Amino acid sequence: MENKPQKVNLFTRLVNGGHVPDILDCIANLSSDEVFTPPELVDKVLDLFPEEVWHDSSLKWLDPACKTGIFLRQIAKRLMVGLHDEFPNEDDRRDHIFKNMLYGIALTDLTALMSRRSVYTSKNANGEKSIAHFNDANGNISYDNRPHTYRGGSCIYCGNKENGELDRDETRERHAYNFIHLTPEEIKTMKFDVIVGNPPYQLNDGGNGASAAPIYHFFIRQAKSLNPRYLAFIVPSRWFAGGKGLDEFRDEMLHDRHIKKIVDYPDANDCFPGVEIKGGVNYFIWERAYDGDCEITTIIGNEEASTMKRRLDEYDTLIRWNEAIPILRKVQARHESTLDKVVSSRKPFGLATNFSDFDDINNPDKYKIYANKKTGYVLKTRVWVGENLVSKWKVLLPKANEGLGTLPNRVLTYPTIAEPGSVCTETYIVVKSFDSEEEAKNFVSYITTRFFRFLVLLRKVTQDTTSKVYALVPDLTMTQAWTDEKLYDRYDITPDEQAYIESMIKEM
Repeated sequence: MENKPQKVNLFTRLVNGGHVPDILDCIANLSSDEVFTPPELVDKVLDLFPEEVWHDSSLKWLDPACKTGIFLRQIAKRLMVGLHDEFPNEDDRRDHIFKNMLYGIALTDLTALMSRRSVYTSKNANGEKSIAHFNDANGNISYDNRPHTYRGGSCIYCGNKENGELDRDETRERHAYNFIHLTPEEIKTMKFDVIVGNPPYQLNDGGNGASAAPIYHFFIRQAKSLNPRYLAFIVPSRWFAGGKGLDEFRDEMLHDRHIKKIVDYPDANDCFPGVEIKGGVNYFIWERAYDGDCEITTIIGNEEASTMKRRLDEYDTLIRWNEAIPILRKVQARHESTLDKVVSSRKPFGLATNFSDFDDINNPDKYKIYANKKTGYVLKTRVWVGENLVSKWKVLLPKANEGLGTLPNRVLTYPTIAEPGSVCTETYIVVKSFDSEEEAKNFVSYITTRFFRFLVLLRKVTQDTTSKVYALVPDLTMTQAWTDEKLYDRYDITPDEQAYIESMIKEM
C-alpha cells in the first residue's frame, strides 16, 4: 500500500505531458493486477489473424480490457500499412483508423487515461497533440466505474460477494469490469468484427491469490455472445483442466469447433518474464466461419516444441502435450479402470491441514497421525471419517505436490506408506489402500515410475493433486513390483515415445 501514491504521481506526470516511452516506467510501478502485455506477445497474437483483416477498412476492432493500449497501438501500426492504397493521405488514413475502426473499454480510470495517452499520444483525445481528431476527450476508449449488481449475495455478472472487499462507493474502483457488466440493452448496441485482448485473470476479492476466483472466462463468453468474426485472447491455461469455477467453461471450450488455433506456454515466464502464473498461459483465435479441429502449438523457452491439429474434445480435459496423444491412446485402448475412482477425498479422515490436537504419546486409545511435516498420535474419538481406511496399509501423497516449473519434472513427491492403525490430515490424500504391506510397496514402485507420473502430468496444471489428476492412470493389480520397462512393454511404448517420457519426467 505504501507504493500507491508513488504510482499515481508517476502516472500523473506521464499523462500531463510525459513522453510515450515513459509509459514503461509507469507500467513498472503498477500493481500485479495490471501487468502489461509485452509488445512482442501482442504481435504474436495478431499474427493469428488472416492477412485480409489488415486491408479491410470496414472492420471494427475492440479491446475490452484496455490496460496500456498496447493492442490498439499494434493494430493501428498494421492498419496504417495495410490501408495505404485505400487512403493514400496519411492523415486521412490515421483519422479513419482511430475514429472508425479502433475501440477500447478500459479496466479502471487509471488504465483509461494511460490507454488514451499511449494510443492518441495525448491525455485528451480531442487535445492539440492528439494524433486523431475527436470531438470529446475520451475518444473511442471508454470507462465507467460501475457498481456490481447483487442478487442473492453475489454479483450476477462476475460473482463478486456483496459486502466484500470490492463492494465500494463511487470514490474507489469497484472492479466491476465494464465489458462483463453490460446490460442486455447495451449488448444489443455493440457491433464489433474483431475482439482481442488480455483480460484480468482473477477477481481479487480480499482473499489470497489461491482463493481469488477466475474471471477471464467471463470476458471470453461475453465476446462470443457478441458474435464477432474473430476473437483472440491471452488467458491462463488452467481452464485446460477446469477446476475452481471453470469446469463448465472448460466443457464449452472443448466443444467449440470455432477455436482454430491455440498457442500454449506451459511456463508463463516464457512470455511474461518475471511473472508467476501457475499452469502457464495460452492465446487462441476463434473464428465465426471456422468449423473444424484445432491446431495446438506448445512453446518451450523460445522454441516451438510441437504442433498438432486435433479435436479438443477427445478427452474431458485439454491434453496440452501433443506428443503425449499417441501414448495416451495406447493406454486407453486397453479400457482399464483408472485410479481416480479409488483416490480418497481431500480430507480422507476429516482432519484439516491445520489440525493440531495430537501429541507424541502413544497408547491403545490413539491412532498414529501423519500431519504437515510431522507425525504424532491422535485420540481415536477425534476420527469420525474414513474409518474403513484405518485398518489398511495406505499409500499417501501430499495434496500439494511440485508445480509444473521447468522440465523435466518429478511431478509428485516420494510417497509415504502408512501402516494399519494410522490416519492423516488434509495435507495428504490416500492414493490407494491395501490389505498387505507388500502390495503397498509394489504400489510405491508403480508411483515412482516415470510412466505413472507422466500420465499424472497430462492432467496436472497446478500443484494440486486431487483425485482428478489420476484419471488417466490405470489401476493395475499390485501382485508385482512395477518398473518402467514392464510398463513400456505392456503398452507397446516405442523407443522414441520412451525417450519423450524420460525427457519430461525426472527419475525419482
